[in-house]
Amino acid sequence: MDDYENSFTVTSERFEQHPRARYHIVEWNVTESFFIAQNDSTNPTDGGKWTRVDWMPFTGMEPYRWGFCLTAYRSPTREGARATPSADRTRPRTGCNGYPFSRMKRTETKSEDG
Repeated sequence: MDDYENSFTVTSERFEQHPRARYHIVEWNVTESFFIAQNDSTNPTDGGKWTRVDWMPFTGMEPYRWGFCLTAYRSPTREGARATPSADRTRPRTGCNGYPFSRMKRTETKSEDG
């Protein structure tokens, strides 16, 4: 969950903002802390386009452990999303295209049987 109370699922293959936006991860760059994903065709906006998500760890902001930035979210190509300059991690409050990184905290998940 982020600090705006949006719920997410993050796996090695998808980044999902519930209930509407899904991103299919096609490339991880762990060294530079970003991934490239294709926007799901059913997303309310920018379906089929390409997204770059930069992330960074946080310390001293418990319960928030890390944050992300949608550095590019409507690139027409995968290569264009990858070539987008990275977010400014030295300024987490404004380094995401003038906005703060979305801070993330882990929440309890429930299985389908309760």
